[in-house]
Amino acid sequence: MKYCRFQTSNGPQYGEVVDRAGVSWIERLLPPFPEDPWVKLSADAFQPVPVASARLLAPVVPSKIVCIGRNYREHAAELGNEVPKEPLLFLKAPSSVIGPGDAIRIPAISQRVDFEGELAVVIGERISRLGPDEDPLPYIRGYTIVNDVTARDLQKSDGQWSRAKGFDTFCPMGPIVTDEIDPAAGIGLETRLNGVAKQQGTTRDLIFDIGALLRHITAAMTLLPGDVIPTGTPAGVAPMKAGDVVEVSIEGIGALTNPIVA
Repeated sequence: MKYCRFQTSNGPQYGEVVDRAGVSWIERLLPPFPEDPWVKLSADAFQPVPVASARLLAPVVPSKIVCIGRNYREHAAELGNEVPKEPLLFLKAPSSVIGPGDAIRIPAISQRVDFEGELAVVIGERISRLGPDEDPLPYIRGYTIVNDVTARDLQKSDGQWSRAKGFDTFCPMGPIVTDEIDPAAGIGLETRLNGVAKQQGTTRDLIFDIGALLRHITAAMTLLPGDVIPTGTPAGVAPMKAGDVVEVSIEGIGALTNPIVA
């Protein structure tokens, strides 16, 4: 299933997304997920609408966003870092989440803010201490796109990443969540800045696959429904400035597009 979260006259709603003759439609409303107490399923009759005509919101309301650093060899190399021997974890603030079309705001205290396009896992069931032979798939609701926006200069000067990764608007997410793709088979990712391709990669190149990531994370912390795990970014990260537009595309999910403002 594919779904989105979108704004209506009755407030935010979830909708099932289906494809008809190459056009994506919001076919019907879905009950809200348990992590999102703000959505109440509308009792009004719903008429299907094209996804392109809807005001999309971030499709997930996570309690936490557990990111993976340096999970592509070429990206580690481009920043002068060694490949980690085990998954490198850091957190982004849930308050940094924005949706498709929302503006990424450049903070005045940073001189360089980069895009980082990533495939993200959306957790569907509570999971703790995933076993070495346990299948992670029953715990996964689906996949979405995250742009792990980073104040690169502050990341370097702070020595840890909370501020550089956690500014408001620094976690664009969407446009949909889908369980109809298989990252293990190789899913293509591309990031474009003002229409020019900057990042191109495939999930076949992940250093640590999704099962390994979930085992490593859940050995330390419990993941809850709606939690989001961005899996790392390929090489090609670059700075953005006010007036730019960044677009992250992933096969089977679509495109996450956001303007940049000061």
